[in-house]
Amino acid sequence: MTQQQQPAPHAEQRAGIIAGATAYVVWGLLTIYWKQLRDFDAFELIGWRITASAVIMAVVLTAAGRWQHLAVLLHDRRLLARVAAAAVLLTINWTSYVWAVVHGQVLETALGYFIAPLGTVTVGVLVLHEQLRTALKVALVFAAAAVVVLTISYGRVPWLALALAATWTAYGYLKKHVPLTPVESMAAESFVLLVPAVALSIALAGRAGSIPTSASHTELAFALFSGLATVAPLMLFAYAAQRMPLTIIGPMQYIVPSMNFVIGWLIYDESLSATKLVGFALVWVGLAVLTADSVRRARRA
Repeated sequence: MTQQQQPAPHAEQRAGIIAGATAYVVWGLLTIYWKQLRDFDAFELIGWRITASAVIMAVVLTAAGRWQHLAVLLHDRRLLARVAAAAVLLTINWTSYVWAVVHGQVLETALGYFIAPLGTVTVGVLVLHEQLRTALKVALVFAAAAVVVLTISYGRVPWLALALAATWTAYGYLKKHVPLTPVESMAAESFVLLVPAVALSIALAGRAGSIPTSASHTELAFALFSGLATVAPLMLFAYAAQRMPLTIIGPMQYIVPSMNFVIGWLIYDESLSATKLVGFALVWVGLAVLTADSVRRARRA
C-alpha cells in the first residue's frame, strides 16, 4: 500500500500566504460592509454581530466535533476569567471600530490599527521584559510625535484610534495566555458575550430606527450575515497562521489599516489635511523602522 503524498512545504506556505492575504483583505473590506448599516446604532450592530457570530461558531464546533475542547472552561475559573476579559476587550474594540465607521471616522480607525503593532511591542518590553531595542525607541518617538500632530489637526486627542490600539494590544496579550485554538477561542468569547448581546439587541429592537423596525431587506441581510463576515476571515487566518512564518505575517497586518486609509480618503471622501498626512507619515516611518529591524533579526536567527 502506498503512502499518501504530503503537500510540499513550499506549497503549504503558498496556500497559507493566500489564505492570510485573503483574511486581511476581507477584514479591510469590512469597513465597506459596516458602512452599509450606517443608519443604525453602533451598539445594536454589535449586539447583532456577537449573536450572529455565536450562532456561526456553534455550527462550526458542531461540524468539527470540537465542543469537548471548550469543556476545560467549566473547570478552570482563571482561564474562564481570561476568556471573559478578552471578550470584553474585543467588544470594546469592535464597538469603537463600528462606531467610527458609521460616524465617518474611517481614517481614525486606520490610525488606530497602524499604531497597534507598536503597542504590542511596547507590552513585550514593559510586561514581558523583552529588550528595548533602538528601533522600538525610534518607532515610539515617531508614534508619539504623530499623536501630538494629529491632536493638533483634529483639535482633540484621537481617542478612537488610541482606544482601538490599546484594546487590540491588550486583547492580543491576553490571547497568549489562553490555551485554545483561534477558532475555539473565538467561539468561547462569543458564547461568553451571547446573553448580554441578545439582551442588548432585544432592548434596542423596539426603538424607532432599529434594525427590526426600519431595516430594508438588504440591510437586514447585512445584519444577519455579520456573523459569517466576522468568522470567515478568522478561519482563514487560523489556517494561514499555521503555515506562514512570522516574517510574512508581520508586514501583512498593515493591509487592514492601509485599506482603511484608502477607503476613508478616496471612497468616503473623509478630510485628509496636510497636517493629518504628516501625522500618518510619522507613524509610517516608525513602522518602517520597526519592520526593517524585525526582518533583519529574523534573518539572523
